[in-house]
Amino acid sequence: MRKFNLSETDFDLVRRWIIGTRIRWGIDGEDRTRLGLPDFAENTWKAGLERLLLGYAMPGQDENLFRGLLPYDEIEGSEAQVLGDFIEFTEMLFKVVKSLTQPRTLEDWFNILTGVLDGFFEPEEETEREMQVLRRLLRELVLMSESEGPAFEEAVSVKVIRQYLGHALERAGFGFGFITGGVTFCAILPMRSIPSKIICLIGMNHDAYPRESRPLGFDFMAKYPRRGDRSRRHDDRYLFLEAILSVRVILYISHVGQSAMDNSPNPPSVLVSELTDYIEQGFETPGQNILERVITPHRLQAFSPVYFGKGEKHFSYSEENCRAARSLLESHALPSPFISEELPDTDQTWDQVELEDLGRFFSNPTKFLLNRRLGIHLNEGPPVLEEREPFDIKGLERYLFEARLLERGMSGKRLDGFSVVAKALGQLPPGTVGECLYEDLRRGVEDFIEKTGLYTEPGPLEPVEVDISFAPFRLTGEIVGLYPESLLRFRYARITPGDRIKAWIYHLALNTIKRNQYPTISLLAGLDPGRAWAAWKFSPVENSEKILKGLLEIYRAGLTKPIHVFPESAWVFVQETLEKKRSPHEAFLKTHKTWTGSEYSRGEGEDAYYRLCFRNTDPIDPEFQRISKEIFGPLLNHQSEIGK
Repeated sequence: MRKFNLSETDFDLVRRWIIGTRIRWGIDGEDRTRLGLPDFAENTWKAGLERLLLGYAMPGQDENLFRGLLPYDEIEGSEAQVLGDFIEFTEMLFKVVKSLTQPRTLEDWFNILTGVLDGFFEPEEETEREMQVLRRLLRELVLMSESEGPAFEEAVSVKVIRQYLGHALERAGFGFGFITGGVTFCAILPMRSIPSKIICLIGMNHDAYPRESRPLGFDFMAKYPRRGDRSRRHDDRYLFLEAILSVRVILYISHVGQSAMDNSPNPPSVLVSELTDYIEQGFETPGQNILERVITPHRLQAFSPVYFGKGEKHFSYSEENCRAARSLLESHALPSPFISEELPDTDQTWDQVELEDLGRFFSNPTKFLLNRRLGIHLNEGPPVLEEREPFDIKGLERYLFEARLLERGMSGKRLDGFSVVAKALGQLPPGTVGECLYEDLRRGVEDFIEKTGLYTEPGPLEPVEVDISFAPFRLTGEIVGLYPESLLRFRYARITPGDRIKAWIYHLALNTIKRNQYPTISLLAGLDPGRAWAAWKFSPVENSEKILKGLLEIYRAGLTKPIHVFPESAWVFVQETLEKKRSPHEAFLKTHKTWTGSEYSRGEGEDAYYRLCFRNTDPIDPEFQRISKEIFGPLLNHQSEIGK
């Protein structure tokens, strides 16, 4: 990043570009053919980078192709410099990758790999030592070629060079040397056990040492051993004894003594067991078993209070763990709620409410409160970069793709030609699979448009402006999607309780203003759980003004504290109690399951905003039940399903 002038902010921007252009893997189509795969360019680096460059030169508006390429529009201003630096990096990287595929002489490998160091890395004081070690090992390749003559003039593959560098770095390290002062970490190897004051043998588990020897199937010497043959286990026994004899003051041996899964005891290495048996047989201490004095069983956590007591065998110098140990001994109360007191009342600017905002509020009141009043936006973390080309369209990506097809279809545009744009976007699987998938999606959207179109005759009416005063509130907005028979709202997805409450709010506003020649019936069209077309009708409401005012009162309360309004759970509760006439206990169990979820389905309570404001509580309480009936009860009474 230093070499190519890229900062952490630039890195996040590049990540967004990669996700937006759907780059997955492969330099280009030709690069994929070298792996024995079809020559398709979709979702390759070259296809994505060309979209980025073209997007800076011209607008694409997500549908205007230029020679089969769709410009990526979200690049502007100073971002062009970041794009240039990133393109420079990728071009150099692809060039190096291709150069590594051909066998070369050792001198050629020296030139290529030193070029990699010079081209990609800008060493600083902390990394200069590592760079010098790498350069020294690469120079040894040339010296090896010159000293050994024709034997080393043949071309070798990069696998040979990689193996050589791996062994050389493992052997030489990064210039720190062996026993240069302080603490030296090393493997137990022959001639490594030099007399030292303190020697620590770490990780002496029963399955780690002595090391097991796994001979190859065709190794007949290992299959039929003879006296005098080398044995790794015997070598390890000797090295263990050699390490013990090198100790001058303290010998420290550790192993994992208990299982992290069920706390069952784990035996140490057989060599350690033999050592403890020898100690028990040959030595004793007055009043106690010698092993109780020699062996120290440690606790699972470093912050155990045992390490900070008066014991001699368990001790710690960690101030951080000491604070944690103290906290364990203190009395603990449940953490206070994130918002423990009501916020100050809102000023007069909040009394003017947009219809769209009111619907957004009831979709998730807690999120609305944190976003709008406190400016808190919870991010679930950076999106994961996909490394496989799409084989299907699922989840949110499928919903957005189908919503775009629906928008085009409802505006009168043909859908058969949009597959070219979808292919350029990298959304479809390559080849025939992608074509079949697109046809399936297109037919589903066209069927939805056909059935929904029955309720759009003979054509739309002019939008209606809403301006209703409910002291101290003023509800404003615009109602679109009006037709002579009804107000129509639709979504090509499973209808959620949030969709219902939004449609209900617009329906109440329409019934409150009561314009001549405008309908007082609303339709909500979408998909049922089986993805079949379905629609619901809202009948005229006589007391719409009163219901709207009640919703605005709940809205005002939700601007000062998190209120117990959870659309999915509330809809289940109201259906169970008012429609299906279940007992309070049965309704509570069904509602609670919707809130908590199960191992097969996500619960509504797993929402990040709900988790933050309602942690360590059970919000499915009487307040929730009262507000749920107040919001969804009238909706349920005026709703009816009109067919599939």
